[in-house]
Amino acid sequence: MNPKHQEKFDQVIERMTAACRACGRNPGDVRLLAVSKTHPAEAVRTLYALGQRAFGESYVDEAVQKIDALGDLELEWHYIGPIQSNKTRQISARFDWVQSVDRLKIVRRLADQRPADRPPLNVLIQVNIDDEPQKAGCRSDEVDPLAAEIAARDNLRLRGLMAIPAPREGASAQQQVFDRLFALYRHLQSGHTGVDTLSAGMTADLEAAIAAGSTMVRVGTALFGARTTV
Repeated sequence: MNPKHQEKFDQVIERMTAACRACGRNPGDVRLLAVSKTHPAEAVRTLYALGQRAFGESYVDEAVQKIDALGDLELEWHYIGPIQSNKTRQISARFDWVQSVDRLKIVRRLADQRPADRPPLNVLIQVNIDDEPQKAGCRSDEVDPLAAEIAARDNLRLRGLMAIPAPREGASAQQQVFDRLFALYRHLQSGHTGVDTLSAGMTADLEAAIAAGSTMVRVGTALFGARTTV
């Protein structure tokens, strides 16, 4: 194994641990999702050997090839990209988590297409916390009806929220938006048992996200390096 892989992995874990300690949180309360999209199956296998188990993908066809190639490993696969209606069957059948649910039509398709022999699909609602017109995600006021629809389905399990805030300069500005997201998360928790996941923070802003209450950070570049071409 290339020592650089171990070094990058250790550096990300150290950043997460330091961020937790800085705000008085238990490092065990924040999970790392390794964003492996556009990176080969061999890169996933390398991180698995270092102890990583949860991986995030955004392109269905690429992900399915990777899932098949790594079938000998016990991995937890998260779909984190925009969801096209014609891809919901594969997403529902092949993934353990879907983090990017943002409309009722997708909720219904995922539920209808989840195989009966698989456990409930873990679902996060993607919220467009900055109301960016070019970005996926529902509005904050759409979270409650989406949550109710997910919670009503026996083969879906509502776990929480995911967001990709607009980039901001400085930790203070970053944390302000994560604080708004955390307030929405706590609101969701108040209405639904089992909500335990706030997926927020990436390579550039994971410290601010953890300080605001994120329970899962999604890291790609710091682990795998620059993306390759799909």
